[in-house]
Amino acid sequence: MAEELIQFIGVSELDVAEQTIVNELSTEYYQKIKRALKNLTSLAVHVKTHSKEGSKKKYTIKIRAIAPTSIFESKMAADWDIARTLHKAFKNIEHEIEHKLMVSSGGLKAHQK
Repeated sequence: MAEELIQFIGVSELDVAEQTIVNELSTEYYQKIKRALKNLTSLAVHVKTHSKEGSKKKYTIKIRAIAPTSIFESKMAADWDIARTLHKAFKNIEHEIEHKLMVSSGGLKAHQK
């Protein structure tokens, strides 16, 4: 289903709990982005971990949504919590899509109400 069209980069370096969070949130947001773009070709989620301090890791996430007519890229989101970082990156890409499509069909906000 959605997992087939989501490309994960760097996720194999995460532990199982982190991989589950990335997979679940990506699948959830994939559906929203697919509705907004109507013709989503693929979604790439690039996760990097760095700045390890003991057991803490800092995550950097960048997302790219590819449609036949456009490529949307999120700004890089960085945080110490992987779920929060994913939410930041996906909210950013939703904003990019909404801005580029100029909300001609009510945009993402209309679908969230």
